Amino acid sequence: MTTKLRLRRRNDRFTDLGPRKKVINRLVEHRLIDRVSYEQYRDKVRDVYSGPQGALLAACSFVSGHSTLGDRLLRERRFDLRGARHILDVGSGAGQIAKHLLRYSDPEAELTCFDLSHEMLCRARARLKSHRPRHIVADIARLPFADASFDCVTCGYVLEHLPDPRLGLAELARVMMPGARMLLLATEDNLAGAWTSRMWCCRTYNRRELFDTCKKLGLHWQKELWFTRMHKVFRAGGICVEIVKQQP
Repeated sequence: MTTKLRLRRRNDRFTDLGPRKKVINRLVEHRLIDRVSYEQYRDKVRDVYSGPQGALLAACSFVSGHSTLGDRLLRERRFDLRGARHILDVGSGAGQIAKHLLRYSDPEAELTCFDLSHEMLCRARARLKSHRPRHIVADIARLPFADASFDCVTCGYVLEHLPDPRLGLAELARVMMPGARMLLLATEDNLAGAWTSRMWCCRTYNRRELFDTCKKLGLHWQKELWFTRMHKVFRAGGICVEIVKQQP
């Protein structure tokens, strides 16, 4: 059975179980993203991450276990960084993923980190204490990079800050080389995701809809990844997949 068929069958199960949950989710989930323009929402996101919440981001990642579990994904080569030469870390934040990239990528790999918030990049520099990454202030919907610039991308919990995932995924597809791989993590449309949405003023994503959007952009879901066996059994931890940009 192919990865695609496995995914669709799982999504059918999600769909069957979903309607009862979604009533609660809609009550909890933060919906500012639906009520204002993209520019207004982008400014709100920048303010959130430049302020006290952003200052606590690294600590929240540690307490939630995402930092340790993300480290395991790369350390165990379930998402293998070996051979990557030009790596892009999307929405780098306080450097939570960049820290792992520095540890597990090849020493000669070039690492570019960008974030909408200049303050977050300053925090990342202070936290990483490395001159190797290049830090750039940028908007995922308007990337300042040439076509086919990167052979590896990590995008951890960033698409949630877009009203439509195509705004960011199309740009990521543009700057990825054919055959480039992406580690994509996104908040799923379940109750845990709704509470995450409430805290960070973001939206959530349906797994099937995100899969279909990627497919239209030539981004193939190579395999689903899970932090642990327990996460897989309980379908927890959000959406975590390895994506490959298809050859033209």
